Amino acid sequence: MSIDVRVNREKKIQVDDLLERTLDLGGSFALWRHPSAKEKILMICNSGAVFQEETVLENSKSGFALSPFDPSGKKIFFNADLVFTFKGDEMINGPDLSNTKYISSTAEKTNGKEKLKYYQSKNNFTPTRDFKDLVNVCIDKINEGSFEKIVTSRFQDVDLPENFDLLKAFDRMCNQHPDAFVSLVSSPETGTWLGASPELLVSTDAQDKFRTIALAGTQRLQPSTNLKSVAWTQKEIEEQALVSRYIINCFKKIRVREYTEQGPRTIVAGSLLHLRTDYEVDMKEVNFPQLGSVMLKLLHPTSAVCGMPLEPSLHFLKKSEGYNREFYSGYLGPINFEGESKIFVNLRCMQLFDGKARIYAGAGVTADSVAEKENEEAELKINTLTKIIFS
Repeated sequence: MSIDVRVNREKKIQVDDLLERTLDLGGSFALWRHPSAKEKILMICNSGAVFQEETVLENSKSGFALSPFDPSGKKIFFNADLVFTFKGDEMINGPDLSNTKYISSTAEKTNGKEKLKYYQSKNNFTPTRDFKDLVNVCIDKINEGSFEKIVTSRFQDVDLPENFDLLKAFDRMCNQHPDAFVSLVSSPETGTWLGASPELLVSTDAQDKFRTIALAGTQRLQPSTNLKSVAWTQKEIEEQALVSRYIINCFKKIRVREYTEQGPRTIVAGSLLHLRTDYEVDMKEVNFPQLGSVMLKLLHPTSAVCGMPLEPSLHFLKKSEGYNREFYSGYLGPINFEGESKIFVNLRCMQLFDGKARIYAGAGVTADSVAEKENEEAELKINTLTKIIFS
């Protein structure tokens, strides 16, 4: 990544200065913080989004990928034209902008017009089906033998307060979800999405290690919870096992047999608990340098966000869910930053409209599901993000 990393210490550059100027120029940005990290990365793309049939990790330029839930949809790649690293409000790494006009207009007025705060989505549809009714249909289909599992979803629109500050919401998301991948992506092509994903889909690193996880099962985090003694129902255990088997079957398809498996274990994701199993492959050992891209295509969408078997579940959801998920339960993440690519499932996310936020959530339906409980699970997930807006 050929970026001048000199920092001008005399002029303190703020994230909001950079974003304001980027929006003035019609550019795009991605702001993120990796799980458990202290620094946040701001990537600016002024060269325009690139639409791709598939996301390729190997030998890619540095950038940021964003894919819709529907695997047949176009994937988007934003080139890393400018990259900054912040710790708190202090920029600790980035290009020297002291001799450029890039941020010179941040103090200027735009002909008396209100400055654009973020790109707003246009598609303001309403759902056409009751969520609990859909869950009951799924249960019937599973009992008939059509599916093993179906992951249904819903959304809730929330009016944004007049003083809503997107960057402050991002910081609150980081504080409340320390172990999640927290991201804020805004572009003319996608609108603006803010989320905190606990689910790694694919990662590759400079040591040629490939990683993915199986994440499923949800319950509320209670005060003073001892993670080692959390009890899970048979339904939740089986739901997580289905996701694990799906990953292992993907390995089998490409004849990868040398992998390590750790779990399942209970993990915290904000105010919720999940079951997680980790998988790792040494790509040098198996002589498979393209494993990241191949597994990304095989895994998306996983059974944790779609269902099993995959193709019938995907067809059923697109026909029966009553709305287009767009980028919810798709994937996103940085590609080829210092030899690492980390792609996450776009969960615990909201889409921003003019004065409104659309919050998405899903629930995995199996033969043991109860519609009321699945609705409660979706409500729990929605409430974790509603608190971010009104904190």
